[in-house]
Amino acid sequence: MIAGAAALWGSIGIFVGFLNDEGFSSLEIVAWRVITAALFLSIYLRICNPNLLRIKPSHIRYFVGTGILSISFFNWCYFTAIRETSLSVAVVLLYTGPAFVVILSRMFLNEKLTGQKIVALLITIPGILLVAELIPEGGTFTAYGILTGIGAGFGYALYSIFSKAALVKYPPMTIIFYSFLTASIFLLPFSGIFSQQTIERLSNPNIVLMIAGMCLLPTILAYLLYTEGLKRIEAGKASITAMLEPVTAALIGVFVFEEILTALQITGIILVLVSVLMIQMKRTKNLQVT
Repeated sequence: MIAGAAALWGSIGIFVGFLNDEGFSSLEIVAWRVITAALFLSIYLRICNPNLLRIKPSHIRYFVGTGILSISFFNWCYFTAIRETSLSVAVVLLYTGPAFVVILSRMFLNEKLTGQKIVALLITIPGILLVAELIPEGGTFTAYGILTGIGAGFGYALYSIFSKAALVKYPPMTIIFYSFLTASIFLLPFSGIFSQQTIERLSNPNIVLMIAGMCLLPTILAYLLYTEGLKRIEAGKASITAMLEPVTAALIGVFVFEEILTALQITGIILVLVSVLMIQMKRTKNLQVT
């Protein structure tokens, strides 16, 4: 489930690239992503299972965490980091997230900080650097860009922590609906999605189709799979497994956009895959037969 979520997240470049070409700003794309997801889930749950919409008012704090502190904050930081540095640098900084998850889950969820997790992280870091072509190409750096990039990684990590805590009380569908709802309420006032220019763009059926696809595949389905997966494995392991996302994005570049992977990028993909397999391996004890 976690790997499936990562693959779907990796596909978002298809939708974002199209909407960018049509003149949508980064903030508009994020707003359309969360608002359409919240609307779709609201209709679906009211028809199919209204009970999943019931939460205690005091528990809204979980969804402020997942929706505003995580989804809204990390998207803003991520797009800012891309503008201030480069896409490659921003991707690498975003994937400081698993390190934050491993540390925060030890502090707040009492998950063990094992040597297996540390080694997997150490293998993954150069893998991501290679996939993003930051090695040996380097990149453009500013202090503000680096800070917002690390902020993106921290915000990315917070979803695992808050949703893991919320899973004790609510099913995944409830969590992702209220996450997108709080993110929508937060982003709506300054998103600009109701401008005349944006409304005119929606007369294009291809744009509507791409927004719908972005809403369903790399948003609702991806977050549902990730949150369902969090019920079954530790947050630290889930976040490391989710680092398959840039690998998926690179492969989509090959098969959809006919890009060519370098030998170093292929090496990076192998490193990420090895780390993901390593983190899922269970330690076995030797049994003595007497």
